[in-house]
Amino acid sequence: MNLRMPLTIERLGQRGEGVARSDEGTVFVPYALAGETILAEVDGERGALVEVTKASPDRIAPFCPHYTVCGGCAVQSLAPAAYGDWKRGLLTSALDHAGLRVDVEPMIDAHGEGRRRATFHARFDRDALGRVQTVVGFMRARSHDIVALDDCPILAPGLAGALPAARAVAQMLNQLGKPLDILITASLEGLDVDVRGTGKLSFEIAQALIGLAGKLDLARISNHGDILIERRPPLIQMGRAKVAPAPGAFLQATDLGEETLARLVSEGVGKSRRVLDLFSGVGTFALRLADKATVLAVETDGHALASLEKAANFAQGLRTVSSEKRDLFKRPLLPHELDPFDAVVFDPPRSGAEEQARAIAASNVKIAVAVSCNAQTFARDAKILVDGGFRIERITPVDQFRHSAHIEVVAVFHREPTKTKRRGRLLG
Repeated sequence: MNLRMPLTIERLGQRGEGVARSDEGTVFVPYALAGETILAEVDGERGALVEVTKASPDRIAPFCPHYTVCGGCAVQSLAPAAYGDWKRGLLTSALDHAGLRVDVEPMIDAHGEGRRRATFHARFDRDALGRVQTVVGFMRARSHDIVALDDCPILAPGLAGALPAARAVAQMLNQLGKPLDILITASLEGLDVDVRGTGKLSFEIAQALIGLAGKLDLARISNHGDILIERRPPLIQMGRAKVAPAPGAFLQATDLGEETLARLVSEGVGKSRRVLDLFSGVGTFALRLADKATVLAVETDGHALASLEKAANFAQGLRTVSSEKRDLFKRPLLPHELDPFDAVVFDPPRSGAEEQARAIAASNVKIAVAVSCNAQTFARDAKILVDGGFRIERITPVDQFRHSAHIEVVAVFHREPTKTKRRGRLLG
């Protein structure tokens, strides 16, 4: 049962929602700001903002007309300084919780020109006359409904044609009647489109999509990762190299975000000559580190490694980049495998790299550089390294997902010279 009640917002939560206390317990209210008095519709711990009765001095006007309806942005109405403090605080609170009392550098804004990749959702409904209506956009906040968009102001200029392309693809596939996800990436050679949700396509529909790729001048179009046509390799610049990622391969959200993370990683490894890049993906760091060091890239995705290897082979002026296909969750590199390297870089998924961190802590490696998109799992892994004899030299939060609760972290660890390595039980 929904109850309408006044609330005082105490702080912003981990997802950017206002956090208040009622007689029934904690209530989370999206789009409310710390210090505000509001009126909300409350159902259990979930609240919906009805009215701001006393606004925060940090409240500003949102720039997007879809804000609070589209679920893409969590925080647009918070002034930049307060926003930066909140987002940096997501990291500092996670470190405090892990028992790490360390200085955190000011947050770097790496939004740049905007997001270079977006996933548009398409849904198909029939009107009263039985005609198929196609809706393309982003998910509505707290819902699986779709908000139809004409524009998204946080997308990079390279995605200017992405929404029209997504609509054209959805219209062509509306006969299937299936919900679709249309992932579009801006590349140096144009838009790269990967369609998900169709299942296996008939020959006729596949040919129609190939024809549409020519009409829209797409670089590539694929279905569930299977390339239908590659008119031009969808290249991404990574240092000296140009990478053509497999459809849907992981990429950093913004060009400036990738450049910033890579710069911090490069500064972290310093003059190291032998560098290990774990969870390397398509070579975001390895291809840049190879300017000055020999690099071994380790990754479980064979397609990502193939893209990395091809880019390294064609790039001019790089030192040797070798690769190994390996599931680092099932088979983390052990201390004796890590020991030959001067520095180890690791950039795991959101779940972190707990067992791999234990192995690094037990090795003789002098420098470790951690990159993370999850403050909580990063703090856990950082504590493992510190307990294993490393000291934290530098922790830098990076904001490439502006207006969201996501934050990137780059941390540099140096082994304490007075600490001896540990060779205890690592796994399990």
